[in-house]
Amino acid sequence: LTKEKVQAVVSTQSTGIMATNRGITKIRGTSYVSPHGIPIDLLDRLLIIATTPYTERDTKQILSIRCEEEDVEMSEEAMLVLTKIGRETSLRYAIQLITCANLVCRKRNGTEVSVDDIKRVYSLFLDETRSSQYLKEYQQEFMFNEVNEKADRPMEVS
Repeated sequence: LTKEKVQAVVSTQSTGIMATNRGITKIRGTSYVSPHGIPIDLLDRLLIIATTPYTERDTKQILSIRCEEEDVEMSEEAMLVLTKIGRETSLRYAIQLITCANLVCRKRNGTEVSVDDIKRVYSLFLDETRSSQYLKEYQQEFMFNEVNEKADRPMEVS
């Protein structure tokens, strides 16, 4: 291959990044199954990078960096609570709580986010698990509830 051909091939290549946890499943639109539901001929051309969950130390470091980026001063105790929340719920949820807790801190004229600020925003904003639990618990009271007593009976056709 000449240098020009190599450059032409490299310039036409594209990169795609996918994340999946589907396991062995049906390829959409077919009756075939494969790892992650990705066609085998495409799967053969992929570079698969295994990932591992963040450790507590990693989570704390990511949250600390995010606090620095958002100019949020946080007490060590509050950071430990936020780290625990991030490990038990999701890192994204914990990161979102940083800004909210900082606003609560400012509202009380504080200079450093405290554990009470974290607890306050945790009680105001639900993570995915608590939100799903709430929806299941109160689904009968929602206007367009599709789960009802009539669901067990066959639909009348006239």
